Amino acid sequence: MLVVGELINSSRKSIKAAIDAEDAGAIKKIAKDQTENGADYIDVNAGTYVGKEDRYMKWLISTVQEAVDTPCCIDSPDPKVVEAALNLHKGTPMINSISLEKERWDALLPVVAGSDFKVIALCMSDSGMPETKDDRLAIAGDLVNSLVKNNVAVENIYVDPLVQPISTNDSYGMEFMNAVEAIMAEFPGVHTICGLSNISYGLPERELLNQTFMVMAICKGLDSAIINPLDKRMMANVYAAETLAGRDEYCGNYLAAFREEKLAL
Repeated sequence: MLVVGELINSSRKSIKAAIDAEDAGAIKKIAKDQTENGADYIDVNAGTYVGKEDRYMKWLISTVQEAVDTPCCIDSPDPKVVEAALNLHKGTPMINSISLEKERWDALLPVVAGSDFKVIALCMSDSGMPETKDDRLAIAGDLVNSLVKNNVAVENIYVDPLVQPISTNDSYGMEFMNAVEAIMAEFPGVHTICGLSNISYGLPERELLNQTFMVMAICKGLDSAIINPLDKRMMANVYAAETLAGRDEYCGNYLAAFREEKLAL
């Protein structure tokens, strides 16, 4: 499971306060904590700073990379912000995200075409949010085929079938799950990813729903997620579910996590 740590996002009050104060120490600590708890990428989002996103994105990227070697997931729909971040990012980042919405597609395709970047391909189009498995699969097909035609390697494509709140439609959970399974079967070599916590929006005990949803999604083939790696039960569930799903050779990752006391709750 590839884990993208979600915590450095300016929509979170503590992060916004750290950015406003330019408290590099606070940002570095969160980057280190996420890395030490299993994050493979650190998502960086400064999207709430309208008109100043470029400046704060660059500050966040520089600050994170002073603290950890973990690459960043550059989280912005603005190609100018993405390009500015790429100019100073060390190593190969992930781009979050491109979609079939024409304005977003036209703006970001030149940035990712022919690159070695990991690219999150969000199942959104100008027709709106998909609701069914078939809607998601159709958009995923267009995204994957178009990205491959533009020299993005299949293994660098991370399709996000789009998690929507189960509180608004009781079919959304299984439609997402079935879409993950269909995408992984239809496009060998691609990955699937999601912002998992959207599933529980508006409901109590959100962590319980998120943790359970993660286990179910792994069983359907989900192999990446944007989550909070400091949620110990979530991460323990990831190790356990991947082992039980046959994606952990000789239970090596599970046993390593046990030795490192990452399964203790």
